[in-house]
Amino acid sequence: MKKLIFVLLCAAMTMFAQRPMTVADLTAFIKSQIKMKADDRTTADYLRKSVKLTQKLEDATVEELQGLGAGARTVAALRKLEEESAGLGAAPPPPPPAAKLPPKPPPDSMEQAEVIAAMRDYALNYTAKLPNYLCVQTTRRHLDPKDPRYRSQGSVIQEQLAFYEKKETYKVQLINGQAVHNISHDQIGGVRSSGEFGSMLHNIFAPEDEARFDWDHWGKLRERPMYVFAYRIEKDHGYSMGDDETRKTYTSAYTGLVYADVETKEIQRITLKTVEIPSDFPIKDVALTLDYKPTDISGHVYTLPFHYELDSVHVHGNSKNEAEFKLYQMYGADTTISFGDDTGPPPEDQLKEQQAGDKKPATPPVKKQP
Repeated sequence: MKKLIFVLLCAAMTMFAQRPMTVADLTAFIKSQIKMKADDRTTADYLRKSVKLTQKLEDATVEELQGLGAGARTVAALRKLEEESAGLGAAPPPPPPAAKLPPKPPPDSMEQAEVIAAMRDYALNYTAKLPNYLCVQTTRRHLDPKDPRYRSQGSVIQEQLAFYEKKETYKVQLINGQAVHNISHDQIGGVRSSGEFGSMLHNIFAPEDEARFDWDHWGKLRERPMYVFAYRIEKDHGYSMGDDETRKTYTSAYTGLVYADVETKEIQRITLKTVEIPSDFPIKDVALTLDYKPTDISGHVYTLPFHYELDSVHVHGNSKNEAEFKLYQMYGADTTISFGDDTGPPPEDQLKEQQAGDKKPATPPVKKQP
């Protein structure tokens, strides 16, 4: 079962080499920083030193980001990018809003039972079908303390994640851009999570965990139509949490949603939210969203995690972790992965649930190789 550990974070956001960025990517990045309440000075420094626009940044875009909550230093850095990009071509206009269709009726009880059975079979056999591989997990962490004497803080952790013989292991490589050695995943402190490569799926669908499933709604992710079911798992088979400071542990009942592709029945998103935590436990709430997508590894396509968000509420403050999984490679003694390039979160349209009745044609499913 996944574990959540909570302690205060203590390092600033890292900087990376300058890279080209579209206006859409820049906007998504700033909105993400605002959402995470990232440090204004750190964000501004990143924009000045690490971003080179490929399109003209319009004044209206800067004003919009300022209105959403971008800090004074961040706005000043955006104005500088606006000046530097004045001679570039304009960014394409945003797509028109999707046309809304009448709500689609839910599937009948027989179809719902068939879909739940297909999702269960997929989840319980998920790790058995995965190869041994390596990837990079980049986690951006932010803490907003409740005590006004402490400033909001953040850090960026890069780890080599190995999936070998159906088990995952972590090796910390960089903390805030600085190489580290002999530091385990459990030693980095702060809010941390593991188990994204199969145990979450297994725990939701394992018969012994006795999850209760109910139809929720038709959804759409990354232009693919989705079945969306709600679930609940009781405390006896719940989500395990531990607090470093008090050494207290608790296993909480939890609820969530499961998104399955309508055509393939493969699970593309799971969410989790703890419920009914005792008032005297230091961790008050945990919410997690894990997204999957088809990923090529050495010419074979597998559905693998590519992003997760973990939000927690603690007696000492609120914490948010955002992580991406990238650079998947087959596991081997000579396999090497380059660290240091954090290209930021995926574009917003890769994570935002779309209107199920959107008239835009669905993207065909990726054909997987045996």
